[in-house]
Amino acid sequence: MPNKRLMLLLLCIIILVAMIGFSLKDGRNTTWPEKLIGDTTGVFQNIFHTPAEFFAGIFENISDLNNTYEENERLREKLDGQTKYEAKLQELEDENKSLRDELGHVKSIKDYKPILATVIARSPDNWAKQVTINKGTQQNVAKDMAVTNEKGALIGKIKSSGLNNFTSTVQLLSDTDRNNRVATTISGKKGSKGYGLIEGYDKDKKRLKMTIIERKDKQDVKKGDLIETSGTGGVFPEGLTIGEVTEIESDSYGLTKVAYVKPAADLSDLNNVIVVNRDVPTVDTEEEGS
Repeated sequence: MPNKRLMLLLLCIIILVAMIGFSLKDGRNTTWPEKLIGDTTGVFQNIFHTPAEFFAGIFENISDLNNTYEENERLREKLDGQTKYEAKLQELEDENKSLRDELGHVKSIKDYKPILATVIARSPDNWAKQVTINKGTQQNVAKDMAVTNEKGALIGKIKSSGLNNFTSTVQLLSDTDRNNRVATTISGKKGSKGYGLIEGYDKDKKRLKMTIIERKDKQDVKKGDLIETSGTGGVFPEGLTIGEVTEIESDSYGLTKVAYVKPAADLSDLNNVIVVNRDVPTVDTEEEGS
């Protein structure tokens, strides 16, 4: 019995080898057993090939998505860095512009020994009245010294009550105190028109209130006329820009003219300032001072 099975197995192997050898020959028609085997093999190949290709595509897409995500993260970090760089560059440009303005003003008032300072505090309750700067008596700051912004426009003066070793308080022009006075000159297109006295701030109009004291050759003060410090009174140096006239009216008695002056400095936005050391004894007068 075992010999018969062995003989049968050998016979099958011989037939299979013969069929394979016969099928490898070119130029003949395929037999039906070969077709059956080929078709069956093709069906199974197709069945397994499609899912394999599908899953291979999924893994490839996942890999692409991961690469895209990583690339987006790199680009986002680069963009954030670029944005921060541009913001820092703009900050430096603004600072340089401010320093250039200060330097230009310092050159124009070099005879007055300017002291550069920075606003370090401002109370919301006294926003329009005063600011605190980072220079005091140790830096030769003294009471009643004029203070300008970086462009040379007058913003106020040093208060005696707020003067310390390393900090000082600046009384702003926008302080509504009527004793906050500044002697002024009025200039038009053809030169000086006369003199005035700033005696306070109208918070409704957001303008300095100036009484016109004297007019040269009876010239009328007009809108757009330039207002500067006159230098009289011993407090403010001559020639510091204050602002320009925007409105003129008569006082309540109709005896004098009152001009409203728009400050040249933005008193609500102060950062770098200059204390003007006039280097002469200060004098309290009725014209200037508190």
